[in-house]
Amino acid sequence: MISSSPAPSAELRHGVGLLDLVMLGAGTAIGAAIFTVLGPAAQVGGTGILITVALAALPMVLFALVYAYMASAAPSTAASYEWQRRFTHPLVAFAIVWLRVLSNAVVMIVLAQVLVNYLSMVIPLPAKPVMFGLFALIFGLNYVGVAVAARAQTVLMMLLLAIFTVFVVAGAPDLKPGLLVQAAAGGWLPILAALPLMIQLFLGIETATEVGDEVRNAKVVVPLGIALGLMLTVVVYLVITFTALSLVGPTALATSDAPLLTAAEAALGPWAAPLIVTAAVVALTKSMNAVFLVYSRFLFAMGRSGVLPSALARIHPRFGTPHVATLVAFAASSAALFLPSSLLFLLLAVNVPTMMKYLGTCLAAYNVARAHPEVHDQARLRFSRPMVKVLAVLGVIAAVAIAALGFSTDWRPYVLLGVWLAIGLAYYAWPGRRSPTAA
Repeated sequence: MISSSPAPSAELRHGVGLLDLVMLGAGTAIGAAIFTVLGPAAQVGGTGILITVALAALPMVLFALVYAYMASAAPSTAASYEWQRRFTHPLVAFAIVWLRVLSNAVVMIVLAQVLVNYLSMVIPLPAKPVMFGLFALIFGLNYVGVAVAARAQTVLMMLLLAIFTVFVVAGAPDLKPGLLVQAAAGGWLPILAALPLMIQLFLGIETATEVGDEVRNAKVVVPLGIALGLMLTVVVYLVITFTALSLVGPTALATSDAPLLTAAEAALGPWAAPLIVTAAVVALTKSMNAVFLVYSRFLFAMGRSGVLPSALARIHPRFGTPHVATLVAFAASSAALFLPSSLLFLLLAVNVPTMMKYLGTCLAAYNVARAHPEVHDQARLRFSRPMVKVLAVLGVIAAVAIAALGFSTDWRPYVLLGVWLAIGLAYYAWPGRRSPTAA
């Protein structure tokens, strides 16, 4: 039986500032996708992917507006879980976040696998042991404090931006302004065909909302962090895509196993490999750090609310971190090493729970505007209630549509998620785990 109150021995520390939030959101988004998606996207979209990058940001702008509104009204650690629990229904919140328990472990595998692939270009490495070592490193950073993890995120992001700047400056003499005309001349069909792939570039930009209890003046700082993180991500992706297309063109990108490396070789020659491998290692490490930080926070929130064992809500008396939840996130990520290693399978297993998370937050925002005027009136973003409802409905439609895109590609991840959800719902309905808090 779970106790009704975890009675933590300490409080979560306010160790996250605005710069950390910007780097947390942008750092989550700028990860594996930029090193892998340009090739297949160029194959179907040609030079049109330059426009597709901007279009792919639009659904995330919609989701970011909803998240920023909710963060300005009711900031919280593990916000996307807490909002659904408070303003929609505890069962809906549990079901969506239970899917994320699996999907976040899978995200860690995807990021670690791509990172090892890039490192193996320089030196042969045993994949699974190196991935486990990476998980242990990320676990250590997050165990000792959110400030340590956030500062590490900021340093890694600054290093990545510096490396990308070298790539863009080296390619500057070959930039082709005429690409903008070519991108539009090919028509809208290839532009839209690449859209489902390019959307992957922006997933995770809302991560800044998930540490609300650990931010001072969160109602102002968190929405600002989301906005600045999204703008930084859009600028980085547009500049990188424009430079890569200018250097080698869409055909070379489409036929390359490492499209960003192929583009860098045209500008940097023998220096390209160490530069891009370093960029990949930095980008993927910081993405893993951000994903892991959020992973431990929603496990902590589920323990605090009573739907998972209350031990998850314990806070380290010295470091002020949810150390038990952090340990469980490490164990789950390590266990996921035994899943199939197909990137397509893994990416689809991540995409659906992510879209369901966005859907749940949009439902919560709709309910706040509809039935919780006292919460709406606290929002620092002064959206009207009808405007919030429209944004929320559009967000729900976008989330469902994007989640359904991959079913015809591979149905197996959907079956895996369905079985996992059934296990979670059976646990939720088990009378022996109920507590007054959960009820």
